[in-house]
Amino acid sequence: MEVDDEIIKPKENEEDIRKPIVVILVGAPGSGKSTFCDHVMRVSTRPWVRVCQDTIGNGKAGTKAQCLAISSTSLKDGKSILIDRCNLDKEQRADFIKLKESHQVDVHAVVLDLPAKLCISRSVKRTGHEGNLQGGKAAAVVNRMLQKKELPKLNEGLTRITFCQNENDVQEAINTYGALSSSDVLPSGIFGEKKTDTKVQLGIMKFLKRVDAPSKVPSDKAIPEPSNETTNENHHINECQEKSGTCTLDGVPTLAFPSISTADFQFNIEKASEVIVETVEEFVNKIGNGRLVLVDISHGSKILSLVKSKATIKNIDSTKFFTFVGDITKLRSGGGLHCNVIANAANWRLKPGGGGVNAAIYDAAGPDLDIATKKRAGSLTPGKAITVPLPSTSPLFSKQGVTHVIHVLGPNMNPKRPNCLKDDYNIGCKVLREAYSSLFENFASIVRTQEKSSDYEFSNCDQKVRREDSASVNEKNKKFKGSIEVSESNNLCSVDGKQNATSSGKAGGSLNKDWGSWAQALHKIAMHPEKHKNDVIEILDDVVVLNDIYPKAQKHLLVVARAKGLDRLADVSQEHLPILKTMHDVGVKWARTFLKENQSLVFRLGYHSAPSMRQLHLHVISQDFDSKHLKNKKHWNSFNSPFFRDSVDVIQEISEEGKPTLNDDEKFMSMELRCNRCRSAHPNIPRLKSHITICKSPFPANLLQNDRLLQNAPDKDANTC
Repeated sequence: MEVDDEIIKPKENEEDIRKPIVVILVGAPGSGKSTFCDHVMRVSTRPWVRVCQDTIGNGKAGTKAQCLAISSTSLKDGKSILIDRCNLDKEQRADFIKLKESHQVDVHAVVLDLPAKLCISRSVKRTGHEGNLQGGKAAAVVNRMLQKKELPKLNEGLTRITFCQNENDVQEAINTYGALSSSDVLPSGIFGEKKTDTKVQLGIMKFLKRVDAPSKVPSDKAIPEPSNETTNENHHINECQEKSGTCTLDGVPTLAFPSISTADFQFNIEKASEVIVETVEEFVNKIGNGRLVLVDISHGSKILSLVKSKATIKNIDSTKFFTFVGDITKLRSGGGLHCNVIANAANWRLKPGGGGVNAAIYDAAGPDLDIATKKRAGSLTPGKAITVPLPSTSPLFSKQGVTHVIHVLGPNMNPKRPNCLKDDYNIGCKVLREAYSSLFENFASIVRTQEKSSDYEFSNCDQKVRREDSASVNEKNKKFKGSIEVSESNNLCSVDGKQNATSSGKAGGSLNKDWGSWAQALHKIAMHPEKHKNDVIEILDDVVVLNDIYPKAQKHLLVVARAKGLDRLADVSQEHLPILKTMHDVGVKWARTFLKENQSLVFRLGYHSAPSMRQLHLHVISQDFDSKHLKNKKHWNSFNSPFFRDSVDVIQEISEEGKPTLNDDEKFMSMELRCNRCRSAHPNIPRLKSHITICKSPFPANLLQNDRLLQNAPDKDANTC
């Protein structure tokens, strides 16, 4: 896709208006509406409210009137809203479009007009859908809805319509809305509509940006805009801000890297820009779904300008590589760019200090980075790079979402620094090329081994779909029940990644099942841990230990079995008792280690009844649940309901009965939110988290028995809430 570099900004005397917007999602079940909402809300700095009829009634299906009521309330509170309903005809959209006049807001439509085959496939394969629209009955419902589809038009009262015909279009729309801060305004018109008689013109999307927002840093990333006939002409030039937001589980792992050797090592910027672009061109298609971002803190950066120009000439995919202006240690908080990996222009001793990027990264990461680096290497030679997993206790991890730092050392042309090449650019360019190659190879390794490996989080997998007319859907459900047979082994997408292996409360028994490629990460690490040394923290004969990439508490480890054919708890039998006891003992050892560091922690060890990742793994998780990654009811209930099986109980059941009990009914995921100590109920995750931080009640009696909890001492003097 060709894009234009033109960016627009408001007039200097233009009033800074912060008004919410209404975004109406239009699409059949399985088109990805809820996934769209989830991704936008996850990365955007603008306050959003998702309005979903399937869950509007305290987690259960509600009415259109309830959706309108919560929409109105949210708009009054200054929050933008995402209408997560099918909205496939004009009548269904009409009442939501009326919010435009009653609240003086813009109303947009995002049309997820994906192929019917894809929508049906997603709907049929999923389990645990909020509206119970899944399995064979889903195919008939999707077909019926698509036959009555009525695409939106501007004359309905809409301000802007974005059409998405494929998953790339959808991702582009997610990036667009995810990039909106509270002061941003999108141009009106029709975007992405297929035209058979005219050529679609692509350019750059125009944002009305705040000029005085110091926390927003500009990027050179280009975003599509509509044809000229729908472009607002009353704009001025400005830089565009890239804020699409990427965590590994969003399917877009991102490496942010500075220009190597051009600062303190005084490498020629023109030559350096050529090496960067040539190496990026070589590796951009070798990093899977990852992307590369060249970062510089200066708005007038010459290296960014040169690289951008050369990359354009070589037609390098701007969604896979772009430049960004900002502090590499504050990309998420300061610029809205989510990068899970950052590169450090290190010194040969791999020591903190020295100024520049090296000093900034060590300062931002705290002592954890220095300690972790020393465990990996004591020095670095020019042209080489080394990956250091960042401990979750590091501020760079907890505040910026950085999981790895890659130290890289380039050539030196500064006579005041060691190993000066004295302007020998034949050797210098070769070493610099080796440095970038090593850097990108390290990043590619991270992408391969950690791609979408977090329990209970995914990307590129439609997890939920809507139910608008519940009576009609239920009637069709009865009519078409069992009309299409779906193999259990094909259920690769499900709410929170969970696939039910057995019915609730049923003794474990393995069913044949295929695992999606994203769910294979733990299996690959367990089978070949020597290839994944950047990810594991302990390798033993029977188990490997690693940090959960998206921990749900201050401390959250996974102890993974290395035995073949042991994919999940349902596969366990009496012959596996030794490995289960080993996993438990290793988990206890790590919990005791953490307790020595922080005596206030309390640990619980257990298994998910129906895990999302292949290869049996034991969770070792602290009970504070203080984590930004714990975001919804399913996250909470997966660790605080019968769905979570304590390790000691599993071992006892297998010893006595030969099989563990699996509590994998979806009802456990929708249980009300209750404090894990005092069992008080709370309406949402923020309220629950706030309560947990002050709750001093003792844990429930059942958890205090049989060593289900590991702590330094019983909380005898605890006060109730």
